[in-house]
Amino acid sequence: MSLFRRLPADVRKSLKIEPGERVLTFAVAADGHVVATNLALHLSDGTRVPYESIDRASWDEEGVHVLTMDGVRRSEQISEPRMLPETLRERVNSTIVVNKHVSLPGRGGVRLVARRRPGGEMLGWTFVFDDGLDPEDPGLRAQAEQALEGVRRSMGV
Repeated sequence: MSLFRRLPADVRKSLKIEPGERVLTFAVAADGHVVATNLALHLSDGTRVPYESIDRASWDEEGVHVLTMDGVRRSEQISEPRMLPETLRERVNSTIVVNKHVSLPGRGGVRLVARRRPGGEMLGWTFVFDDGLDPEDPGLRAQAEQALEGVRRSMGV
């Protein structure tokens, strides 16, 4: 029996599944179910979070915590995680093509991250500046762009 069929009928009906998307694991949350597919994490409120948009995910005794690339934090209370933490880690890591921290002159640094959709083409690069740095500072962004060009040349991506 597939994992999809093991989900309660109302959960199966509410999932926003794309063509080719399949359930890998799920866990019962305080407000419903959290479902990990091969393409995204589906939260109990119906939110679909593609793995390539997740910056960080962590697990503790209270449940799973996700920080997206746009800075949105989401948490789900889960008492029995099943395979959710391992699956989430593997799926998020599989979207990372390059993850390199580069020091900026006299200012801290920036993490340069290239991501791709699972099984798809590279989406592009993201700058994740060290705490305390203003990502809107044009001078800082210019330095990050220069660092990115150096990384792209050295890695051939």
